[in-house]
Amino acid sequence: MKCLVCFLLYFLPWLSSFSQSQWDGLRQKIISYVAEKPAQIGVALVVDSRDTICVNDACRYPLMSVFKLHQAMAVTRWLRAHGTSLDFPVSLTPADLKPNTYSPLRDCYPQAGVTLPVGRLLTYTLQWSDNNACDILFDRTYSVEQTDSCLHSWGLDHFSLSVNEDEMHDCPERCYDNWSTPLSVACLLEMLFTHPAFAGGAEEAFVRRQLQECATGRDRLAAPLEGTKALIAHKTGTSDRNARGLWTGINDAAFVSLPDGRHYTLVVLVKDSAASMEETCRYLADISAMVFAAMERNGQ
Repeated sequence: MKCLVCFLLYFLPWLSSFSQSQWDGLRQKIISYVAEKPAQIGVALVVDSRDTICVNDACRYPLMSVFKLHQAMAVTRWLRAHGTSLDFPVSLTPADLKPNTYSPLRDCYPQAGVTLPVGRLLTYTLQWSDNNACDILFDRTYSVEQTDSCLHSWGLDHFSLSVNEDEMHDCPERCYDNWSTPLSVACLLEMLFTHPAFAGGAEEAFVRRQLQECATGRDRLAAPLEGTKALIAHKTGTSDRNARGLWTGINDAAFVSLPDGRHYTLVVLVKDSAASMEETCRYLADISAMVFAAMERNGQ
């Protein structure tokens, strides 16, 4: 991991600026767009692992299920540290399958009593954002605290993980305890998709495939890419309304590959939205459309 830490010490400070000449028009357009919305909207864009745009990046945004990406990255390290693979077996008990939470896993195995490989549980967390599968992985591999420490040990910063799904369900205000800046999430995606330390691992390749097959949030960052030849790998996060009637966090974090070989990472985190769910998701789709259009213009 020494090479990864050195990479981040160089990579993160450099990404905190952006190319004025080529991308400032897009940045100003995004600033104007988010300024009028009844929500705190943070955006990070990294183009070809070089040019970077950040808007409202200094705030702490609740990650919601985007933190399942952080978990998956840590699980790959846990598997390697224990000399095992994605086939590592996990036995499910009835106590693992909480009834009052979003869980396709529970719906598929309502009586528990089955053993599934870690890879299958990661499919549930990354493709379908399953809350029970997430907490099972926290219980059987790295805990939330260990996941936080693992990623910080790589040099990743400006985020904090301290609660699992069940704890957020019991006390919704604790959703704010798992937070990040948009750029920190973007750096994590850049690590997964572009850094040599992650390029050759079967576990990391598996995580990338799950993100490419993500079934949630098709009306967010992926929406304007429908019908194009762009390939998107992404992870969403979605809250309920909080006690103030606001959506705590409506998020999407994506790595997009273009047919001409270029790529970009786009993270949009929306905090405390007073708009409807449909309208809030449209904010993410609109920003994604702006970025895709700018990429097409600058690629000509």
